[in-house]
Parts: sequence; structure tokens; C-alpha cells
Amino acid sequence: MTRHVQLLPTGETNSWFAGESQQQIVRRHCLCTIQIFNITPLPFPSKPIINPRNHRFRQKPPPTMVRCLFTCLGKGSDNGGAPIPNDKASSATADVTAEENRRGGAVLVELFSSQGCATSPEAEVLLSRLGRGDFELEVPVVVLAYHVDYWDYNGWKDPFGHSHWTVRQKAYIEGLGLDTMFTPQVVVQGRAQAVANDQDSLVGMIKSAPKFPSPTFQATFLRPTTDSLEVTLTGALRTKVDSDGADVMVALYESDLVTDCSGGDNKGRVLANDFVVRKLEKLCSVKSASAKKTVSGTVAFCLWESFNGTKCGVAVFVQNNLHHIFGCQNFQLPEDI
Repeated sequence: MTRHVQLLPTGETNSWFAGESQQQIVRRHCLCTIQIFNITPLPFPSKPIINPRNHRFRQKPPPTMVRCLFTCLGKGSDNGGAPIPNDKASSATADVTAEENRRGGAVLVELFSSQGCATSPEAEVLLSRLGRGDFELEVPVVVLAYHVDYWDYNGWKDPFGHSHWTVRQKAYIEGLGLDTMFTPQVVVQGRAQAVANDQDSLVGMIKSAPKFPSPTFQATFLRPTTDSLEVTLTGALRTKVDSDGADVMVALYESDLVTDCSGGDNKGRVLANDFVVRKLEKLCSVKSASAKKTVSGTVAFCLWESFNGTKCGVAVFVQNNLHHIFGCQNFQLPEDI
């Protein structure tokens, strides 16, 4: 299938932004925009990171997902959305005390970024500060940064980019009713999204996000070989799961990454990245379980050549088939692993 790439002038009106004037589009501060026609959808991984029961992703995506607009957005762009109402999905409900309900557990903040996007470095700095606890928030925050691969054509291949993370972002784009895949994007608790370098929107979404108690997993780490890591988790989800089910996901991430960028829109810059997801596996699927039910399982990660356990951590989160998050927990790897 032929792939045609058409570069669009910054202020050109097009059907993706129907109803906007040229001046409104210019105010989006879009640094680069491409329209791709007749592009073959990315193949889904053999071990899908989306819920396999969601049949939407076993069929050909709808036209709006095939004919897709990719955008690199800067601060002040209006492609981000206000927080979505705190709906309570039916697949999971919290079993909490009054104090826990007031305080809540950790909130999961997911960043979709790329070293090939000129405005992503600013968002990376903001999310690094968030993950370090630089903001005064009432709840702890778990940050995960997924580097997508659809900017790799633009003169620089992101060393941390992967099509799996693009697939995860696509699932959010569809679930949140958007037409545009853009970077940097931030998604909070799987329910609300915004341009990731907009600090006010980000903090507002975290404050208004639904809160759930964190799971009470105990973690055991094992290096059976030099190039593998096993993580065994045992504990209670503290979230009641009905017959629709939920998945317990485990992400292995790496921080303190520094890259000398020699190409693309960030050419000549030294890029710092934290909480970069290197691996994501499913621990187990749970159905019809009480919040106090103990679950356990083991995930195995294949490690990369430069793996350094002192820079890595593991995040565990519970998600339903809509990718709504119902609790998360964070672990640092032992220093001697």
C-alpha cells in the first residue's frame, strides 16, 4: 500500500479542526503536522497491552483511526481536554474506609512523548518534577512515560520509542473520543487528558481525578540470568472487581536517562528523561473478586544491555477494558538486584 505524506502549513484550515478560523489554528502553536493517508494500521503485539476481551481492537480500526493526524503541540495549544467527569465504571469499585476515601491512594499519570517532538522535552521536565514530588499535592503520584514511535521518521529515532506505546495511546485516543494523536499528551487515571506541558491543566486533573486505594502488594525481585528480571507480587487489590474483569499490569521503568540528540527537531540538545517505560507485562486478569481477595503472580522481563537497577522501578496498576485505572502502587528496585 502506498504511503503519502502531505506537509500542512501551520495555519491551514482542514477538516480535522472543522469550525475553527485560521487564526484559531495558528494559536494552537503546532510546530509540525503531517497528514497520512491510506496508512496501514500498526500491528498489535502478540501479547497485547490492551485488554484482549475488547473486540474493537481485533477488527480493522474505524476510518478515523486509519486516517490519522499526528501533531506535536506546544504550551497554550487547545487540543487538550478538560477533565472528564469522575464516572464510576461498573467493572471495579473501591472498598475503603472514610479516611481512605477522603485521602485516596496514588494517582497514575501517563505521559506520551517522543524525542522527535520539539515540545516534548518541556513536558518531560514537568513530569520529572511531578514524579519527584516537587508539587504540593494531597495524593501521591505515579508517573509513567511512554515514548511513541510515529515521530521516528523526522530525522531522529527515539531510542526508547516503541510501537507498543503508540498502540496504548491509540486506545486512549479512541476511548477519550479524540481524532488527533499528539505529543506531548498526558492521561490521568485513564479518564482525562491534556497537553502535557500545561502545568495548570495537569495539576487540576490530578486534584479532580477519582481516587482509589493503592493495592497492598509485597514484591520479590529475582535475577535468574544477567539479562532477565522476575518480579513476584502477592497482595490485595483493595478494589472490588465484577464479572467484567480487570487486568493487573506491571511496568518496568528507567530514570536518569540522558541522550545527546544529533538529529530531528531537537538536534543539538541534551535530552533528559525519567520514568521511561521499558517493559510492560500483565500480571493477571481478575474477575468477580472482592477487594480483600489476595492475588499473586510473577512477570518476567527481558533486560536491555545497559540495564542499571539503581535507576529503575516497577509500577503496578489495575485497569479495566476501558483503560480506566483503579489503583496503582510503586516500587524501587533493590540496590543489589
